[in-house]
Amino acid sequence: MKAVQLMERQDYSYSRDDLIARLRGHGINPTHQRIEIAHALYSRCEHLCADQVLAIVNERHPETSRATVYNTLNLFVQTGMIREVIADPSRVFYDPNTRPHYHLYDVRTGELTDIDAASIQVSGLPALPDGVVTEGVDIIVRVRFPEPA
Repeated sequence: MKAVQLMERQDYSYSRDDLIARLRGHGINPTHQRIEIAHALYSRCEHLCADQVLAIVNERHPETSRATVYNTLNLFVQTGMIREVIADPSRVFYDPNTRPHYHLYDVRTGELTDIDAASIQVSGLPALPDGVVTEGVDIIVRVRFPEPA
């Protein structure tokens, strides 16, 4: 079996102007809070859950509510600006990497890592009803690394 090729997260530096352009490019009005939430997501090279986004945003702007963060994340997902990754029923992550890729999820640590799409082959998808097209395929490989000795 071939080893899974993990993707290296690329460090990007996003200015506020870059984020405003990205929001507008997805048809989103760039309010102050939306810019801050986008900055929390795009300034890190990791997958974040909503509570992590809230904590990051509240470091600079403690007036941002949980409802605002959740509503904004849902808006970002609906417009395709970010991906929602449901690693298990209790863990939803938000991923600003919208390029084709899959995920490796460590069930012990909760760490989610990108897998290069080229390292996984999907075959044998079921026939779809007439008029239905495949929108995407999500794969999460759940692993458990051995406990340290």
